[in-house]
Amino acid sequence: MDKFVIEGGAKLHGTIPTSGSKNSALPALAAALLTEDKVVLKRVPRVRDIRTMERLLQDIGSYITVENEQVTLETPRIVSPEAPYELVKTMRASSLVLGPLVARAGRARVSLPGGCAIGARPIDQHLSGLQLLGAQISQEHGYVEAAAPNGLKGTRIVFDRITVTGTEDILMAAVLANGETVIENAAREPEVVDLANLLLKMGAKITGAGTSVIRIEGVAKLHGAEHEIIADRIEAGTYVLAAAITGGDVTITGCVADHLGALTAKLAKAGVRILQPDDTTIHVLPDGAIHAADMSTEEYPGFATDLQAQYMALMTQANGISIVKETIFENRFMHAQELMRMGANIRLDGREAIVAGRSNLSGAGVIASDLRASASLVLAALVAKGETVIDRVYHIDRGYENIEGKLAAVGANIRRVE
Repeated sequence: MDKFVIEGGAKLHGTIPTSGSKNSALPALAAALLTEDKVVLKRVPRVRDIRTMERLLQDIGSYITVENEQVTLETPRIVSPEAPYELVKTMRASSLVLGPLVARAGRARVSLPGGCAIGARPIDQHLSGLQLLGAQISQEHGYVEAAAPNGLKGTRIVFDRITVTGTEDILMAAVLANGETVIENAAREPEVVDLANLLLKMGAKITGAGTSVIRIEGVAKLHGAEHEIIADRIEAGTYVLAAAITGGDVTITGCVADHLGALTAKLAKAGVRILQPDDTTIHVLPDGAIHAADMSTEEYPGFATDLQAQYMALMTQANGISIVKETIFENRFMHAQELMRMGANIRLDGREAIVAGRSNLSGAGVIASDLRASASLVLAALVAKGETVIDRVYHIDRGYENIEGKLAAVGANIRRVE
């Protein structure tokens, strides 16, 4: 298993480019199942979850070619409408093939998803939505089976709670349903909008993406399209926080600054100096005196849960006491214990973490428990005294493209070892 070895103390200086969004590319890849024509996706990050999804789609029947960050998919027929546990046990996004498979092939058999150990991620909203569209659903032996031999029919779906992958799954199912589907309490995340834009290029009829109500008029058939994946706002936000925690002077390019509004607003309250020269650039300046600022995660456009762990790492270096509240997942403080091993002063109280700042972190051996927790440990290691060894970095490889190379290019003393 690979590890990261990081020697702390270096201030970051330079430019970091943003890769395409993993969380946008995964549903886009699944959407290619909706047509027999060629779908070309550009700016697809080469991370572990993407490779897993590509292998899954090949098993289902897709022909895939990869050239740098461009992925071309063609699925003339669905060979096997199944996502087996052995292939998707490390990736919760496997549920994203449910909607496309039922819509196009009339049936699907998908293993209940795995992924990060950050709490329950039930797909009950996916399943109830598919049932309302006319699919018959059964579960046994860890698999979900869905069947709609006579096709899906448009309907009104009101989610009990906001779900990003649920919104995406039902959106993909509804584009081939007969009649109009209305999704209420839909997720508003940029990744949902990006998926809708791809589907529109493929011939779908969708309005309201990016709002809480999405309307879809089903069509008989979709065609091929070319589409560029949006920038990864979580990756960009992680590098913004890396610059802030080290007191660095770093420019993050190729991002969508508007997608990070909640983060940059919170950092401004914490005293971090940030400039936005244009819509695709964020410049973090050095010497901002960081002070504690409470934060609560929320659905978009609120503060992203995927940046909570990294923000907590920053608060260990802030003046004062901050409260970090996690409202999305019930078990997303697993990184706190590892940060405490490095000297952080953190007390957990249910879904709140009370962080006493200006901790003198010291290098230690730590274990990454999930994708974003591993990123927070990298950030803490950048300012810790001495050497930190982070084990199980396969978690970070699921969602960050060459994070060690990007950080090393701006002065971090980080290397990967086997």
